Amino acid sequence: MSKPIVGFIGLGIMGKPMARNLIRAGYPLIVHNRSRAAVDELTREGAQAATDAKEVAGRTEIIMTMLPDSSDVDLVYAGENGIFSALKSGTLLIDMSTISPAVARKLAGEAQRRGCDMLDAPVSGGEAGAISASLSIMIGGEAAAVARAMPIFESLGKNIVHAGRAGAGQVTKAANQMVVGTTIAIVGEALVLAAKAGVDPAKVRQALLGGFAQSKILEAHGQKMLEHNFKPGFRILLHEKDMKIALGAGFEYGVPLMVTSQVAQMMSAMKSMGHGDLDHSGLVKLIEQMASTELTHNE
Repeated sequence: MSKPIVGFIGLGIMGKPMARNLIRAGYPLIVHNRSRAAVDELTREGAQAATDAKEVAGRTEIIMTMLPDSSDVDLVYAGENGIFSALKSGTLLIDMSTISPAVARKLAGEAQRRGCDMLDAPVSGGEAGAISASLSIMIGGEAAAVARAMPIFESLGKNIVHAGRAGAGQVTKAANQMVVGTTIAIVGEALVLAAKAGVDPAKVRQALLGGFAQSKILEAHGQKMLEHNFKPGFRILLHEKDMKIALGAGFEYGVPLMVTSQVAQMMSAMKSMGHGDLDHSGLVKLIEQMASTELTHNE
């Protein structure tokens, strides 16, 4: 059977490699992006271009979005010339952005009123996971829609979990970002403490990787900290946005998120200092500055 025509809106650091993997998996793809360069790149690889979200909706059976924030997603779906303005009944909508659970639920309700299913399916794994099609995908929505989308998800990721109804994917992603962000902060503090105490932080990292403190964050981001390699795989300013989403959910459900709040403030400080475009492992620079110590890599 031929594969359905898929629309993909949002071709940034994550969206472009994800769209490319769909092309490689044999999906006819229609793409749109705010800036043109990524569109041109993918059209050379077999995609077709659309001028706006409305055109994407008119030409496709499944629409995917990968956008920076809740306001961007709301505009692309519900704004003038947005997806809802030309949505055909029976279209499957998949938003893979990281946004507020409340916004995800609102848009899913609007899609349902128009005879369509909508899934919130944020991802974790960063640019590397997007490129290698090994993302972790966290899904909220109806089971039948998840089953329909599963071949697409399997072209993009490895750990695919249906967490519950609309909004559940975003709650799961908020939890993910809390764990990642706070772990990055504590790894940075541990390595800077070692350096300030005169102990080689590279050897401290090596020792911790063999014990109960082992984590992917310590392995990958700890190494980036040692090398001061803060080329963005996931920018601090976007992680700060995600931490604010988590804090908003905490207020909504009455859960105090005290550690998350502290790390969110650290990220806000980095953004205010002009470091928001660094990789989130660059949070260690704030710790270094406060400790008057810079990590050195001696391996």
